[in-house]
Amino acid sequence: MTYYCGPFSFLSSKPTPAQRILLYGQASGTAHASAGAAVAERVQRHGLEPSSEAWDFLSLALSAVTVDGIHRRNLSADGWTRQLDLSIAAVDPDRWNDVGGEIARALSFLTTDIWSVSFMPGGQLPRRPRKHAPPKADAVALLSGGLDSLIGTIDLASGGSAILGVSQTVRGDSHRQKLFARRMGQNVQLIQLNHNASTRRREKETSQRARSMVFIAFAVLAASTLDKYKSGATIPIYICENGFIAINPPLTLARIGSLSTRTAHPHFLSQIQHIFDKVGLRVKIINPYEEKTKGEMMLECRDQDILQELATVSTSCGRFQRFNYTHCGRCVPCQIRRASFLTWDGPDQTKYHFEDLSIADSDYAMFDDVQAVKIALETAESYGLDRWIGNALNSPHIDNALALRAMLGRGLQELRTLHENLRIP
Repeated sequence: MTYYCGPFSFLSSKPTPAQRILLYGQASGTAHASAGAAVAERVQRHGLEPSSEAWDFLSLALSAVTVDGIHRRNLSADGWTRQLDLSIAAVDPDRWNDVGGEIARALSFLTTDIWSVSFMPGGQLPRRPRKHAPPKADAVALLSGGLDSLIGTIDLASGGSAILGVSQTVRGDSHRQKLFARRMGQNVQLIQLNHNASTRRREKETSQRARSMVFIAFAVLAASTLDKYKSGATIPIYICENGFIAINPPLTLARIGSLSTRTAHPHFLSQIQHIFDKVGLRVKIINPYEEKTKGEMMLECRDQDILQELATVSTSCGRFQRFNYTHCGRCVPCQIRRASFLTWDGPDQTKYHFEDLSIADSDYAMFDDVQAVKIALETAESYGLDRWIGNALNSPHIDNALALRAMLGRGLQELRTLHENLRIP
């Protein structure tokens, strides 16, 4: 089934409401789902004027994340892979149809699904603000409230760059994003956005891997509003993620796809950059830490005083909301976080719901993620690092495979030190 995604005027002539996704409005009986109403309102309120290319890319990202939430993986033939078809209203559909195949391949890598994407006339730019107020910045950086984006923002601000931080507001992280930006002083401004994707279903798909596309779309949107962009400059977009999580090889053969979203995988970022170049979006995606472990990021942070102050406040957990805004302590991101603090040799005052992972039961040492890390460590020790890495670095877009391989080895060693320190059986 094809989903038609666009404003009211675009959807009115399309098939049944079950196939309609309203962009930049609130869903009613005329549409099955919606996304982006809050973004349009926030852009207007901040006096921003994004380019048509950036707006069309945001429409694509909002459509993808909404459909991603509608289709549950457990209903697919193999319990995971889905067939997802989108027809999206665009301001300049011809420009985007020229790269439709590349977009589908990028989405397939991101979510491990089969995508089909096409664009139709009918997209609408947001209303021009009464007062144009472009942010004064040299570059854009994603600021999530996580430890990696905190370190990235510290390093950029310490280097004197004027940064526009862009955040997807998530319950429990909004105040952290504001705190981090405020602590950096005048070098960092912050704009917080939310996709507000609503599927109008009680049961929706929770893996939500397409949300990574929305994060990038928000950054591109922000970059296109800068004076420098409108003057013809190319704007750097910093996606600060440690290399271990960016590559994110499956820890065991039993794990399907990546353990979490592949937002910063160099293959995916290269695919997206190529699309941007083709459609004329003057942005350059940069991950300065793709060859660094999380522990190395902490060790090499430019302002250790600010890091000492804020590191424990940051979030890393994949189940943060589930445990009442507390780190679980046992998921893979939590284990990597705990390992990085050991490497840094700084005080980890993070509260972990499952603190003592040496307890030999299913909540602690025998939990799936803890056991998966243990199996990865045993595989690398018994059969070699390359056996564990598998094909994670096999990409024509990766030209630093040896450096990434070495980084993955160091990342595993950080996890080994954690397991030994916690006496995990």
